[in-house]
Formats: sequence, C-alpha cells, structure tokens
Amino acid sequence: MAATNPSRKQTHSTDPARLRFRTLLYRFMFFEWMFADISAASNLYERHAAVRHNRYMSRYLPVYLRRWSVLTAFDFMLGVLLERGLQASVLSAWFFTWSCVSLTAMVVISVAWLMLSSSRLP
Repeated sequence: MAATNPSRKQTHSTDPARLRFRTLLYRFMFFEWMFADISAASNLYERHAAVRHNRYMSRYLPVYLRRWSVLTAFDFMLGVLLERGLQASVLSAWFFTWSCVSLTAMVVISVAWLMLSSSRLP
C-alpha cells in the first residue's frame, strides 16, 4: 500500500488560487478544458450527459470569441504600425501572420458556438 505525502503539491488542482500562471493563461485563451469528451462515454446515458454538459458550457464561448477578437485586432494594429510607421516589413509580417491565425481561431470558436447552441438534443 502506497502512502501519500501531504506536503506534495498537486499539479492539476481545480482551485484557481492554486493553479500555476501558465495553466491560468492556457485556460484564459483556450476553451477545450471545459468540454466533456463524448467519444469517451461508454453508454447512452453518459453520452447524453456529455452532450448536455457541452451545450451548457457553450454559453462561455462568446467570452473566448471576444478575447480572440481583441488579440486579432491587437496583432493587426501592431502589424500596421510596424509596416507604416517603422518600415519593419519582416516584423510586421510576423504580426499579420498571427492576426490571421487568431482570425482562424475566431472562426473555429464561432462554428463551435453556433453548432452547440443551435443543436437539439437527441
């Protein structure tokens, strides 16, 4: 029988005050941690519960959409500022590229939100 060490820290605590900064940053920008995996359900009841949980958690997707839209606008504005103001074309291309990546993430979030919020339960 293995004894547990009470002085040892848990790495995946659900208490927000105990989470590490990079975990909080990840949860601030990405939303997949909130949703249940439907393919891991072993029977119909678990699958139905996972679908209901995912539909309920889809109400937070507009918050993530707003965060990503701010990031997209910020990257685009930095790209414009660096291209027009400082003539730094390579650095501006970096920020324009990240604004395109952020815009793609916004499309994914929008599609997920529309599919989850407008679907009917089976």
